[in-house]
Amino acid sequence: MNDEARMTNAKGMRKSEAQEPGSAKDAFLDEDPEWVVRENSERNRVYDLEERMARFGEAIIDFAKTIPKNAITIRFINQLVGAETSIGANYCEADDVVSKKEFLKNIGTCRKEARETKHFLRMVVRAAPEVKPCARTLWLEAKELHLIF
Repeated sequence: MNDEARMTNAKGMRKSEAQEPGSAKDAFLDEDPEWVVRENSERNRVYDLEERMARFGEAIIDFAKTIPKNAITIRFINQLVGAETSIGANYCEADDVVSKKEFLKNIGTCRKEARETKHFLRMVVRAAPEVKPCARTLWLEAKELHLIF
């Protein structure tokens, strides 16, 4: 089976093209925390990594806006947003590569950035303990992404 066949469904459409408009949730952080953790859920999920990472990036950006700004947290915020948004960007790049070697390099970068995101979420919680509940939910998603890659 060639690479193109693996990235398409039975109708010959790429995953992102096959998704019906409005079928995905409108926000990453749903009121149901089970949506983020994805354990023992009976709901139908959309397993589109590109969409999942885009929602995660949006959630990180929203989270970063809630972190109290001071000399310490400003650096962590920049690093956190940079690391997380790099995951999605590298995944998109990996989806359009021409060689297996290039694909593995980009996916490896996704893994590194997911791990770095976990690290900076931990540092943010140390610098601003009041954001721990939200950071924990995001850390779990970063952990899942790290395990996927």
